[in-house]
Amino acid sequence: MDRLNAMTTLLAVVDTGSLSAAARQLGAPLSTVSRKVSELESHLKTQLLIRSNRKLTLTDAGRSYIIACRQIIDQLGEAERAAAGEYSAPSGDLVITAPILFGRLHILPIVSTFLGEHSEISVRLVLTDRIVHLVDDHIDVALRIGHLPDSSLVAIKIGTTRHVVCASPEYLARRGRPTTPQALTNHDCVACDALMAPGGWAF
Repeated sequence: MDRLNAMTTLLAVVDTGSLSAAARQLGAPLSTVSRKVSELESHLKTQLLIRSNRKLTLTDAGRSYIIACRQIIDQLGEAERAAAGEYSAPSGDLVITAPILFGRLHILPIVSTFLGEHSEISVRLVLTDRIVHLVDDHIDVALRIGHLPDSSLVAIKIGTTRHVVCASPEYLARRGRPTTPQALTNHDCVACDALMAPGGWAF
């Protein structure tokens, strides 16, 4: 008995709801479909289907066996596609999020080069300074600047940044040059809350 063929036949019977419908789907004689199911039950030494004139019903053993059959067929299909080279080239959709300015300056050129090398991949670049939820927003990769909270997600450090305090020559000529961080309290300061915690600077 070809067990894989018998499992495929059993799945067709369960999915179509009858032996005759499965026979039509498989393009096989009804007697062949019935025989393969019977041979499978004999091999397993248990009844998988309760047959009646109106419908087919799975037994408890049949329900468990059908779940296992689907997994086996799916895994076999994956293995065959991999062996045939379907996965030799990456393909599919990729969603990336990054801060707006950083994304435009650094991520967009990389994505453009990446798409030139992997034409089967479609990339959606979400540039926002809002912290998005990766699972809820269906994000595959997120680039973050700053300290990350504890998370079950995988994070890899790819670089470092540093903050600098800048002033125009005209401003310094007008207001004087501060010599200590504390002296900044007497100066006009502009801070971007998207890049640092609001309310204070750390030196």
